[in-house]
Amino acid sequence: MGKQMTEMLKGTLEGIVLALLTGNPAYGYEITTLLRGQGFTEIAEGTVYALLVRIEQKGLVDVEKWPSEKGPPRKVYSLNEQGEKELDEFWNTWSFLSERLEQLRKGGK
Repeated sequence: MGKQMTEMLKGTLEGIVLALLTGNPAYGYEITTLLRGQGFTEIAEGTVYALLVRIEQKGLVDVEKWPSEKGPPRKVYSLNEQGEKELDEFWNTWSFLSERLEQLRKGGK
């Protein structure tokens, strides 16, 4: 993944993670694995953890501690109502941008 992709992803990764958490509570490493399964193979675990701290601070997720077979309890993130609103806004913005970009690419105005 090139530098341009990394820069573009910075702004959209939060929305992507919120989308992955829809109806699917997960902990940090699971989220990283889900992202990689979607083709985002270059994303560092550290990037994902920093993003999870941010969305938790913004109140977009609920966090529960689940026991782990080995080591400390895992923090499991699930999308809450505020997160769902944020995700709706993300999809609206994404639709708007992708339509405009597609028009530009086809040389339209």
